[in-house]
Amino acid sequence: MAEILLSLTIIGVVAVITLPSLTGNINERTWNTQRKALYTRMSQAIALMPALNGYGTLIEGSDSTSAVDTAAETFVTEGLSKVLKINNICDSEHLADCGIPTKVTAINGSLVYPNGFPKTLVEFNDHFKPGTWSNSVDSGHFTYSTLNTKTAAFETQNGESIIVYYQPVCKTILEVDWYNPAQSVLCANFVYDLNGNKGPNTVGKDIGFISVLYPTDSVVVAPMPAVEPEAAFYSYNSSVAICKNVLDDGRIPNKDEAAAMFYNKSLLGVHDYSYWTSSLVQDSSGLYAWRQSFDSGNRSKISRSDSVTSKLWCIKR
Repeated sequence: MAEILLSLTIIGVVAVITLPSLTGNINERTWNTQRKALYTRMSQAIALMPALNGYGTLIEGSDSTSAVDTAAETFVTEGLSKVLKINNICDSEHLADCGIPTKVTAINGSLVYPNGFPKTLVEFNDHFKPGTWSNSVDSGHFTYSTLNTKTAAFETQNGESIIVYYQPVCKTILEVDWYNPAQSVLCANFVYDLNGNKGPNTVGKDIGFISVLYPTDSVVVAPMPAVEPEAAFYSYNSSVAICKNVLDDGRIPNKDEAAAMFYNKSLLGVHDYSYWTSSLVQDSSGLYAWRQSFDSGNRSKISRSDSVTSKLWCIKR
């Protein structure tokens, strides 16, 4: 009897030690599977939409509270719901009715949006300044417009809760200049919770984001950061090697994935630096790499010379 009790005690201790790890591994695999399935469904749905801009109305008032705004909600009801199975749609004042959590933990462990998700695009990312903006650097010049639209939310037939920040004036930029604003090409940014309010409500686990860029021939990206930004600044060639060494499946994000990380910077805890992307561009002067500013939102071509350095954030494949 004593031997049996001792054996049961040992089994119990081992179970207490290993069960959380086993449960965590199971959850991670489940979330990974769900994320990939959601990304596939969203990509297929977006591909079926002829264009992404122009839904709803937004009449700018003297402030955001006086604006007549149906843009995001109409985008979901009249556009996305035609190509994606949706059970419930909520306006910006009733996000919780669609399972949107009130508190979220960023990928760096900090608490973001303690009072609930922002109800407008500018509140979500204050680099989306409403109005028309222009910039001129060297020979490059661009202008772009953004609108401070209210958000909307919906629940999918598969149980995901998704909040959408919509930009009805998104456009395609011909990248012929040295600088281009990432803000102007965002059409829709989806922040999803795979299991509603059940928790842990943490970015990188049950919470992630999917960004859609360009109104036609749209690009759908859902980068999953693998490690926090390095403290140092690295050359382009060093950055490629670091991402390969950090993770077996690590890599530098391309320019559209980096733009998505800029849009969702609060969910990641990214600082206001410029980050390398893997996207390259050739001109008469040579081969350049694009990098993404998390301060201004500009995407710029920069030399790949080892004397030029930027910050680095690796993502999973």
